[in-house]
Amino acid sequence: MLDARAVFGCIVCIMKKTIFVVLAGAALIATGCVKTVSDTNTFATTWGKDSVAGRYQRSIDQVYAASVAVVQANGVLVQEYIPHDNTNAVRSLVGRVNDRKVWVRVEAVDLKTTQVDVQSRTKWGTRDLDLVHELEKEIALQLAR
Repeated sequence: MLDARAVFGCIVCIMKKTIFVVLAGAALIATGCVKTVSDTNTFATTWGKDSVAGRYQRSIDQVYAASVAVVQANGVLVQEYIPHDNTNAVRSLVGRVNDRKVWVRVEAVDLKTTQVDVQSRTKWGTRDLDLVHELEKEIALQLAR
């Protein structure tokens, strides 16, 4: 008499393991790294627009000071730096706001105009556009004071 349960039970076990490996591999491929506005890389599980830019008729020092003040008022300033591939016309900072990692890049467009780019990601690599918009608006309000 054939022992169908032993034969098919083994096949089912192998199929379950194969399906698990394929799904785990797909999940690993779906995650990756994205470039931040401050020319670094970070973990991401979602792609798409995750940053907002604003231009102001102010000097780079004024916009950078406003950016630092906004990040410190809403969370913790982690790091300030000048990206190594650029001149002093570009400054960046990294902070944590609402348990989100936030990158801010301040760059002189011309003598009178400065652009600020704000980007945010959660611990799991998803984007948070609401926080990005809020911080960019607060920078604008800080400059208006």
